[in-house]
Amino acid sequence: MGGLSLWHWLIVLVIVVLVFGTKRLKNVGQDLGEAVKGFKKGVQDEDKPAAQLPDETRREDANAQTRNDEQTPR
Repeated sequence: MGGLSLWHWLIVLVIVVLVFGTKRLKNVGQDLGEAVKGFKKGVQDEDKPAAQLPDETRREDANAQTRNDEQTPR
C-alpha cells in the first residue's frame, strides 16, 4: 500500500514530461551531465600530485595557504 510501483513511476514521468516539455527536460539533462563531468574533473585534479598540476594552480594554492596563515590567530 505504501510503496510506489512501476506504474506509479510511469504516470509521474508522463506528468513531468507534459508539464515541462521534452526540450526543457533535455536542457536539464545536459546541465546535469556537465555538472557531473565538472565534479569528476575536480576530484581528479585534487588527486594529482602538485608536480603534475599547472604552475598557475600551484601559485593559487600557495597564495591561499599564505592568506590562511595570516588569518590564523596566534
